[in-house]
Formats: sequence, C-alpha cells, structure tokens
Amino acid sequence: MQVERVCVVCGRRISWRRKWARDWDNIKYCSDACRRRGLNPQDRDIEHAIVALLERRAGGASICPSEVARALFGEDDWRGQMEAVRMAARRLQRDGRIDILQRGRTVDPSTAKGPIRLRLRPQGAFQG
Repeated sequence: MQVERVCVVCGRRISWRRKWARDWDNIKYCSDACRRRGLNPQDRDIEHAIVALLERRAGGASICPSEVARALFGEDDWRGQMEAVRMAARRLQRDGRIDILQRGRTVDPSTAKGPIRLRLRPQGAFQG
C-alpha cells in the first residue's frame, strides 16, 4: 500500500505511478508544471492574506477565494490570480489551518469542483 502524497505546490493529491515505485518517498510534485513553478514569496503572501482575512471575520465565518484575490491584486487582475489563491488554500487545508467548504460542508480539495469557501479550522479540530 502506498502512502498518500500531496503536491507541495498545488495541494492536490498525487496519484501513485508505477514508474515512481522506487522513489515514491521522495515524490513532492504532481506534475512537471508544479515542479517548474515551485513556491515563491507571492505564494506565501497569498497564504498570509487568506489567514488574515479569516481572522478578521467572526468565528466560523467563511470567505470566498475571490475576496483574497481582489484584496491582493485589485479589481482589474484578480480573476487571473484565482488559481494561485485556490492552490494556497489547498496548501493551508493540507497543513490543517483552514477548511475548504462547499454548501457548508468540508470537501476534499483535490476533487472539489465549482465554487468553494474558506474557513479557519477551529482550534483543536483535527481532520485526517
């Protein structure tokens, strides 16, 4: 049985591939695109912005990822940055800091399709 891996860049689950069998413990990226992209300071800025916006909300309140994109990139460029915001949200979810929701329920960010919302994970809550 293979241990589940999550891409360090996009936060999606990595599917096991036979060609990785000997090196599975060292696999970090789901694709060559994520390997080339890597993580940069802007990615960390997006993560900090997500947490900061959530901390300003009432307990249990959620935000739309577009709020983060608009706050960081302005009204003209926010749409082009939505995938970077969603990737940051998936990384934060993987680290146990936030929950990704659809219709008020926590969802698997690797398979979620359509609109999502972000919420701070309650202190002491563990989701494995």
